[in-house]
Amino acid sequence: MSKEELEKVARAMVAKGKGILAADESMGTIKRRFDSINIESNETNRQAYRDMLFTTPGIEESISGVILFDETLRTKAKNGTAFPQLLAKKGILPGIKVDKGPVDIPSFPGEVVTEGLDGLRVRLKEYKELGAKFAKWRAVIAIGDGIPTYTCLKANGHALARYAALCQEAGIVPIVEPEVLLDGNHSIERCQDVSEDTLRITFAQLAEQRIHMEGMVLKPSMVVSGKDNPRQAGVEEVAERTIRVLKHTVPAAVPGIAFLSGGQSAVSATEHLNAMQKLGPLPWEVTFSYARALQDPAIKAWKGQDANVSAAQRIFYHRAKMNSAARNGSYSKEMEAAA
Repeated sequence: MSKEELEKVARAMVAKGKGILAADESMGTIKRRFDSINIESNETNRQAYRDMLFTTPGIEESISGVILFDETLRTKAKNGTAFPQLLAKKGILPGIKVDKGPVDIPSFPGEVVTEGLDGLRVRLKEYKELGAKFAKWRAVIAIGDGIPTYTCLKANGHALARYAALCQEAGIVPIVEPEVLLDGNHSIERCQDVSEDTLRITFAQLAEQRIHMEGMVLKPSMVVSGKDNPRQAGVEEVAERTIRVLKHTVPAAVPGIAFLSGGQSAVSATEHLNAMQKLGPLPWEVTFSYARALQDPAIKAWKGQDANVSAAQRIFYHRAKMNSAARNGSYSKEMEAAA
């Protein structure tokens, strides 16, 4: 895939009015989701759940792409169509999570680096043949006493950059996801400082690996108060601090920024995205790549039962439409009443 083709896919991923559904839960994460509704995490239930989400009528109005897990990329929908092809027929780009998760950094307590570079070139070739147009790699940055260290930030930035280079070589658009965790009692000011350091180092590493900036998408966390901090910053402050960090660190050549929700409630994630749009014009498209903030209300309605599929799909469609409105800065709380 040429640079022009990478750019075309990247722009489609952050198309106006649309965002990305993160449905790339690992086996451990999907088990926790299913535990919350008291159903077993087996192949049949995982297929049924993803089928419920992906066959929701009209989601292509709000969803540009879906990040899949390895199993899901290889799974067929109930109608016999492979999930990547089912999505493609709706005009939705299929993507794939390619990292192998975080492991402890020796001699750096409380800090992790993401693994998965070994064999990635071969895996990317197969994923492209299976229909993936883009990929995702998540780095995990914790805030705590004396952390994150420069060593941790550089190790994760370097891994993200090497992953992105391999993706672009394979003709796959990389989503670069350095997530600064919500966990902790840190202030929003501390989160802002760590977020800026994280992105500055990540983009330095991307430049060193000669990443084509126009052919990637950034998936950062928002600048928020630690979830255990007694002072929780308001919507406007979160939006202002987040955009300030991005303006300091993200090249204008990057076509789009697709935020992760990072444990925020469904409505909070939508409100924050909406407030950011009102701070424009911005040099990049600013959109969403949510997992829980899109899925949680729907999975609670579904409960693993066929009889609940239509109701769950209506809720999922509504959540996607709310974020589509926030993507354009036209969301209001009154719109939630239409659910």
